Amino acid sequence: MRDLFAVVMLSGIFGLLSASFFVAMDAVDVAFTEASVGAGIASLLMLTAVTLTGRSEDSERHRPMWALVVVFITGGLLIYGTLDMPYFGSADAPIHLHVAPRYINDSMQETGLPNIVTSVLASYRGFDTFGEVVVIFTAGIGVLALLRVGRRSGIHRVMADSIFYLMHEQHLILRITTKILIPFILLFALYVQFHGDFGPGGGFQAGVIFAAAIILYAMVFGLPTARRVVNRTFVRLLSAAGVLLYGGVGVVTMLNGGNFLDYNVLAGDPVAGQHLGILLIELGVGCTVAAVMVIIFFNFSGRRDNL
Repeated sequence: MRDLFAVVMLSGIFGLLSASFFVAMDAVDVAFTEASVGAGIASLLMLTAVTLTGRSEDSERHRPMWALVVVFITGGLLIYGTLDMPYFGSADAPIHLHVAPRYINDSMQETGLPNIVTSVLASYRGFDTFGEVVVIFTAGIGVLALLRVGRRSGIHRVMADSIFYLMHEQHLILRITTKILIPFILLFALYVQFHGDFGPGGGFQAGVIFAAAIILYAMVFGLPTARRVVNRTFVRLLSAAGVLLYGGVGVVTMLNGGNFLDYNVLAGDPVAGQHLGILLIELGVGCTVAAVMVIIFFNFSGRRDNL
């Protein structure tokens, strides 16, 4: 068990080092994502998963041969698909000859955004980003289906609440510090959310930072207290609302005579339409990411408490 905890901590340290490397290479947006997801939420969820792992292996063994066959076939297809890709670092790759120069030279005039990363992810590759948001939402639904926790009996719930209360009442400095930090964390998340057009950040990073504040509250004040503060039904609806908002923007652009996620038709000025569309879809991304992170944490932690 200690070895597992050590591996998780080392992976978090590696994530922070990777984020510093990205900053040194002027890839601040990627560094934001690596620090918040790779070193933050991922390490926290792995620690929560480790607490669910038993000290002894289950004696009953399964031999899912068909699953192994599917894995080998899928892996083979993926390897076969990479054979047509250009060599890593090749200067003749199409992305260096056509794609990257187009984004660098024309994105400011076409989208009006100083942050090229945001213009690429939210506008030029808006359909791909929509797929990523759907994948995140699907992951949250999968966790709900696999780790759904039933309510415990009244006596067990009261005992757990009492244990949480006694344990967290002993850490006065930690509780006060957390109360001071959480408003600033939430404020910073909002800044990253609505300033991603002009600086590093966006919906993905803001959603993870917002969820981190809620998870910090749950870790310090206890899961039962966090569940009374955070309505789980609202969180689930919020995860779906973000995907619907993203997709709804695409439907509106089609109704206005444009292509799916063509923000130019959202306003009389194409640049103003780009600003409006990117603002709305980034908000949808932030809502879905934050809600799914909270859903995953609550279900993992709730399953641990019910063991």
